[in-house]
Amino acid sequence: MTNEHRWHGLCRTGAALALAVLAGCATGPNAHPQDPFEPYNRAMTHFNDGVDQVLLVPAATVYKEALPRPVRTGVSNFFANLGDLWSFVNNVLQARGQAAADSLARFGINTFIGMGGLFDVASEAGIERHRQDFGLTLAHWGMSSGPYLVLPLLGPSTLRDTAMLPVDTWGDLASHARPVATRNGLYVLRFVDRRASLLGATAIRDAAALDPYTFTRDLYLDLRQQRAGQRDAGDDGKLPEED
Repeated sequence: MTNEHRWHGLCRTGAALALAVLAGCATGPNAHPQDPFEPYNRAMTHFNDGVDQVLLVPAATVYKEALPRPVRTGVSNFFANLGDLWSFVNNVLQARGQAAADSLARFGINTFIGMGGLFDVASEAGIERHRQDFGLTLAHWGMSSGPYLVLPLLGPSTLRDTAMLPVDTWGDLASHARPVATRNGLYVLRFVDRRASLLGATAIRDAAALDPYTFTRDLYLDLRQQRAGQRDAGDDGKLPEED
């Protein structure tokens, strides 16, 4: 299928999204209790998959083939280090003392010793990462996640996490980079780097899962519950980095 045909398919999918929203909530005995907007979510997933195949997979493939693994690891470390500072803030808000101390220590060590975060010196020193965001902070204090929601381009989310996106965006150090062209460049680089790291995982999912949509939804919701400490993930709600 050519890119032109794929784009035509995306346009048809965009029109279908509006119909899916109007179709209302999923009903019936097999409806997932956290996925009342399943018709819309499936349509948006189809749209995102189309964009992924037309734009993101080719870009991520070129990125992965053009840059050696140490360079790509440095890019991933850099963005993860930026996230550690926002994780520190949210661990403080959640009254997780040790996790907050670890997050702050990680940011300081990797920024000043790890050349701006390109090298993960803190992990080599045995300091664990405790990833948190404002949605998880609200979950820690009892706010429900609300329905599952698939966002354009951004993918899986929940109503609570979607509402908190402006806060998490503000807490992202990359969003404060200036000039704006530099900020946007960082956004694109992070997006492509993340997609490149998932090339193998999505291929395995699509080959192994009978329904990739439900597989992704259930895995996402389960991981978010674990991170919020609402499942068996330890007292600090921390998950392995493989999530």
